[in-house]
Amino acid sequence: MNFCSGCGNKVHQAVPPGDNRVRWCCAHCGAIHYQNPNVVVGTVSTWAEEILLCRRAIEPRYGLWTLPAGFLENDETTAQGAERETREEAGATIELLRPYAMIDVPHVNQVHLFYRARMLHPELDPGEESLEARLFQVADIPWDHIAFRTVEKTLRWFIDDLAAAQPDHLAPIHYDAITLGLRPRGTP
Repeated sequence: MNFCSGCGNKVHQAVPPGDNRVRWCCAHCGAIHYQNPNVVVGTVSTWAEEILLCRRAIEPRYGLWTLPAGFLENDETTAQGAERETREEAGATIELLRPYAMIDVPHVNQVHLFYRARMLHPELDPGEESLEARLFQVADIPWDHIAFRTVEKTLRWFIDDLAAAQPDHLAPIHYDAITLGLRPRGTP
């Protein structure tokens, strides 16, 4: 960030009074520009014994398979966002059942929230962000072509839960900060 979105003057990084983190601050108008995680919402949608997946027509991970999901928009609930993303990416008409999995992805400042959903009919009409949308039997899921670790983790939980009736999952995905080069060795 270089300039204040309020007044257009240059911003600098500082810890504002009463805060404990470095933020982008404007010395001219006093605005503090908070940068917070993005929420990705989507669904694990099923028709009978099949699971809905979409093949991405956009980067990142063009051409790989994912659950229908995307960024939550302002002025919508997580449920509304999950339903919208499923409709936009797969053209699926669904009934949301309940939140199913929430995964923290701190290395990219995201939280991924997937709902369980039941498709109301098997017809699909993928939108421009998907090359195709398809229903897969568990045995036919293209594991070597899944776009994101959070999607793979959610799908594996779901498949395991088909027999166990586990209601939901909440977990972080941690990356070793040293391997990512985010802090020098020997620091906590």
